[in-house]
Amino acid sequence: MENSIINKFMKKGLWKNKDFLKFWLGETLAMFGSRVTSLALPLVAAITLAATPWEMGVLNALQFSPYLIIGLFAGVYIDRLRRKPIMIIANIGRAILLLLIPIAYMLDMLEVYHLYIIGFLVGSLTLLFDLSYQSYLPSLVGKEHLTEGNSKLEVSRSVADVSGPGIAGALISIFAAPIVMLIHSITLLCSAFSMMLITKSEPEQPKHIKPKPIFKEIGKGLRLVFGNKYLRAIAGEASTYNMFGQVMAAVSILYITRELGITPTLLGIILSTASIGSIIGSLVANHIGKKYDLGTIVLVTMILGCGAPLLIPLASGPLYVTVPLLIISYFFGSMGVVISNIYVVSIRQTITPNEMLGKMNASYRFVVTGVTPIGALLGGALGSIIGLRMTLLVGAIGTLTALIWVLYSPLTNLKKMPEEMNEKDYDLPKEKALAK
Repeated sequence: MENSIINKFMKKGLWKNKDFLKFWLGETLAMFGSRVTSLALPLVAAITLAATPWEMGVLNALQFSPYLIIGLFAGVYIDRLRRKPIMIIANIGRAILLLLIPIAYMLDMLEVYHLYIIGFLVGSLTLLFDLSYQSYLPSLVGKEHLTEGNSKLEVSRSVADVSGPGIAGALISIFAAPIVMLIHSITLLCSAFSMMLITKSEPEQPKHIKPKPIFKEIGKGLRLVFGNKYLRAIAGEASTYNMFGQVMAAVSILYITRELGITPTLLGIILSTASIGSIIGSLVANHIGKKYDLGTIVLVTMILGCGAPLLIPLASGPLYVTVPLLIISYFFGSMGVVISNIYVVSIRQTITPNEMLGKMNASYRFVVTGVTPIGALLGGALGSIIGLRMTLLVGAIGTLTALIWVLYSPLTNLKKMPEEMNEKDYDLPKEKALAK
């Protein structure tokens, strides 16, 4: 009886799509490896190489700088080429680059500037993979299964968020941090091999479309994001949330540990509730999509994600008051963000024509990621001027204002996934698109 139930369940949806399962397995392995590196790399710099705070800041900046430096150009070429080979090459390239760190360490040659170079190059290949992956998924699963596909991938991401750093911390306590980074190299190679086994071919780009000059192509991607009513609202909400979220991130740990007196061990427990919220959100996202209108889901989950941070500056007093408030904030905030992200990514992938997916994703990432350094600098400055708690309040109110983009858009009226755009929806004159 039990086996028949499992067999029936496994025949539903994407469980019977062997090519998606290969992609999902490979990406799950890579996600786990990346969470190991996210803890091991800064420890290599901080402990193994005794990096200064400035050097740590430069290393972090270099890993994200490709999104601003080459992101828009990458999006153009991803639309001109097949996406699966790009992902495979990106994974193999990242595996080789990360392998250089333990090799240099064992040869006693590792220096901080090596991490700078590797960090930038790995960040560039990660950018290529991310843009290709979000552009490739619709052709792999079909646009009718995008929500399910994104939901399954978010489950993997959330589980990796929970397990990866903990396992990495245990291994680093036994082995040196550079050696532990071998795990990420191995998972990336396994991921590349898994993707090589995918048999479904990608649709070819229309032969009648001749490549335009690259800056015209970049402009077309930006006009798509700013000109379409759905994408404009999604990008506006995400960039506002990210900027003010960084304001909070700059001072939240200081506030929680110094002013609330919460120990690092207790802080780790509190933060782990965010990952639990993410996992639950990933698991229920596809189910609630069958019961409620799309616009309602997006609005409610965004209210949850944007409103939960308000509880952090409100937390004050004894631990039996502050700890529950922080747990509620991180748990429900993460759950809301994950569910809304699943549907928002699916909307972006559904409405964007295949030949525009790379440019759309690149332009979207450029807009959304570009504001994060501003938020981090603003948070640090406000923290030293008006104090930690007031800075958190400014950031929390700011994240709440991100909802304005959604409330005054047609997103909330959606009953189901919108139709794919045609040319009149996205190829707008520059003046008209940017004026909206």
